[in-house]
Amino acid sequence: MKNLEKYRSVLSGEVQGLFLTSRYSRMYAAEFDIAEGYAIVSKNGARYFTDSRYIESAENNIKGFEVVDFQSNLFDCLNQAIRDFGISVLGFEDEYLTVAELNAFKERLNAEFVPMQKAINSFRASKEPWEIERLIKAQEITDRAFTEVCGRVREGMTEKELCAELIYCLYKNGGEGLSFDPIVVSGPNSSMPHGVPGDRKLQKGDFITMDFGVLYRGYCSDMTRTVALGYATDEMKKVYRTVLDAQLAGIAASRAGVTGKEIDGAARDVITKAGYGKYFGHGYGHSLGMEIHEDPNCNVRNEQPLPLHAVCSAEPGIYLPGKFGVRIEDVVIMEENGCIDITKSPKNLIIL
Repeated sequence: MKNLEKYRSVLSGEVQGLFLTSRYSRMYAAEFDIAEGYAIVSKNGARYFTDSRYIESAENNIKGFEVVDFQSNLFDCLNQAIRDFGISVLGFEDEYLTVAELNAFKERLNAEFVPMQKAINSFRASKEPWEIERLIKAQEITDRAFTEVCGRVREGMTEKELCAELIYCLYKNGGEGLSFDPIVVSGPNSSMPHGVPGDRKLQKGDFITMDFGVLYRGYCSDMTRTVALGYATDEMKKVYRTVLDAQLAGIAASRAGVTGKEIDGAARDVITKAGYGKYFGHGYGHSLGMEIHEDPNCNVRNEQPLPLHAVCSAEPGIYLPGKFGVRIEDVVIMEENGCIDITKSPKNLIIL
């Protein structure tokens, strides 16, 4: 089923149209990325509205939609579609519109608005083959960048400098953008799961955690590796091995039909039994696709079975305040009898 038809399938007599305002939903419906615009989808037709900066690209690449240049008046163009398609109630993206934007549309458009984000997002939980191809390509770029940046790590360089080298390697190897701001933290800073690269200089005996990803044709990659500079103490090696064992346990438990809570629990049990339970505070993983964080999640709160071809991160960690932290992250695809790990970088402890 084409993505446009998926969206039409949630329409009923009560809601005759969907108003797509986020870049992600517009891209999913049109299967092509336009930076700015709006779309209305109904069973009687679909229109994609953008301006002169993108109109040629939209006309050449978007299928299934009538493309409209709204340069003259956006509200008039939207109201024309509402009339032509016989829409009285529009489902809208309540997680993306601001209150001010929603109030403006309610005031100017001749339709009632009802929130439908959950229904609009539901189709993205299970990835299509063409989406998986893009996700795999994004991960391949990320793997190559990691291999290259490991050769650039030097004692005395700052976290910011290493982050800059990492970003260069991501773009050099084919990235079309960053899926999020990279995390590059070292030594005691690595105990902060989402620490920000700073001016701290890398020292021998440091753990260095790098969490990063790229965009490829609109789809994200995400991976984390923790490496040691010069040497690793016995304690560092023990914590690293515990995190790796936890990740492998989570991956072994991962398959379609298993709940996110069960997968999280498989990894969390390993860390808890090793005595580090209170130092693993975040969830085991999250879905990703066009956005770096999507549903469903692999955490203690998700008691719903994961669908076939859900794409999720696998990223347990242990963080010892004031000392160091370790996180190892791959991305896996949920299949009927297990999962496919699309991250190929080595996971053994690398000492640079």
